[in-house]
Amino acid sequence: MQKLKVSIIGSTGYVGKELVKILMNHPKVELVYLTSSTYAGKNIAEIFPEFLNKLDKKLINLNLDVVSQDSDMVFTALPHTVSMDVVPELLKKGVKVVDFSADYRIKNSAVYQEWYKKELNQISKGLLSEAIYGLPEIYSDKIKDVSLVANPGCYPTSVILGIAPLLKYHFVEPEGIIIDSKSGTSGAGRKLSLNLHFAECSGNFKAYKIVKHNHIPEVEQELSSIYFSEDDNKYQEKGIKVSFTPHLLPINRGIFSTCYLSLKSSKKEEEVLEVYQRFYQKAPFIRIFKPPNLPEIKFVAGTNYCDIGFYIDERVGKIKVISVIDNLLKGAAGQAVQNMNIMSGFPETCGLV
Repeated sequence: MQKLKVSIIGSTGYVGKELVKILMNHPKVELVYLTSSTYAGKNIAEIFPEFLNKLDKKLINLNLDVVSQDSDMVFTALPHTVSMDVVPELLKKGVKVVDFSADYRIKNSAVYQEWYKKELNQISKGLLSEAIYGLPEIYSDKIKDVSLVANPGCYPTSVILGIAPLLKYHFVEPEGIIIDSKSGTSGAGRKLSLNLHFAECSGNFKAYKIVKHNHIPEVEQELSSIYFSEDDNKYQEKGIKVSFTPHLLPINRGIFSTCYLSLKSSKKEEEVLEVYQRFYQKAPFIRIFKPPNLPEIKFVAGTNYCDIGFYIDERVGKIKVISVIDNLLKGAAGQAVQNMNIMSGFPETCGLV
C-alpha cells in the first residue's frame, strides 16, 4: 500500500521536532521534506542528535513548488500571521494542510486582527469558512472531509476538552467561568528569551499576560459554539466570556488547567461522571478520573492523552475541573497527527500509541 507523503514546514522548533519523531515511525507515512529557514543545508541529526542513525534527512529552504509537488499532506508549523502567506498556495496546488498558527482558528477576521494585530489577507479570509477547528473529540465528522485543519492552541485544548461536556448539557452557567492554567516552558517555543533562561525559571513560578492572552478569543469562540447552537441569536449577541490567567511552570512540558464553573442546580458526582463518559465515549485519547482521583502532569507527559478530573464544591455551588495535557503532543504535534489520521482515513490512534 502506498504511503501518505508528508512534509513539515518549520521542522526545527519544539513542535516540529515532535512531529518528526512521530511521523518517522508512523506506519502509513513517508516523510518527504523538512524545511528550516535557520538550518537549511544541515541534516536534521545535526540539530537534534537523537535522530543520529535513525533519520537521514537534509533540511531545505522553503520552496512551495517543490514541497507541494511531492507531498499529499503538509504541516505548517509557522508563527502566527506567517501561515496566511503559505497555506493558500499549498491548498491551491492540491495539498492538504494542518496549520499550527492561529491564522485559521478564529472565524471572525476582525477578532483575529484585534488580538493578533494584523489583518488577514483576502484569500485567507475566504478560507475561514472552509477551515475546521482541529479538535477531534468534537469535530471529527467535519475534519474527515476537509483540506485545511486549524490545529488548536495548547491552552485552549486543555480548557475546551475539560469543560465541553458541562456546557453541552447545560450543567453549568455560561457566565463567570474562571480558568487558571499552568504551562511548562516549552510552550513558549524554541526561540531564545531571557524570561525562559534556566536561571529565570528554575525555582520560580509566575503569571503572565493576565489580562489579554491571545488564546482567549479561541477559547471563547469554541465554548460559545458548544453552549449555544450556531443558529441561536444568543451565540451572536452574547458569546461566553472567560477570565483566563496563564502561569509559567519551571518544567519542560505539560499543561495543568483548573476551571471554575457555577452549577445550574445541585448535581451528584455520578451524574457528572456519566455526562463526561457519554460525551467522550468514542474519544480514545480522553481519560476521565472518578472522584476523588485527580490527574497530574506526569500521567500525560510524552503522550497524546488529555486527563480530566473534577470536584463538586457543594458549599459554594461550584464545580472545579482539572484538565491535563502534554503541551507539545496533545497540545500541538500529537493532536496534529490525530487530525492527519482522520483526514486520511487512518485509524485515529495510528502512530500515536
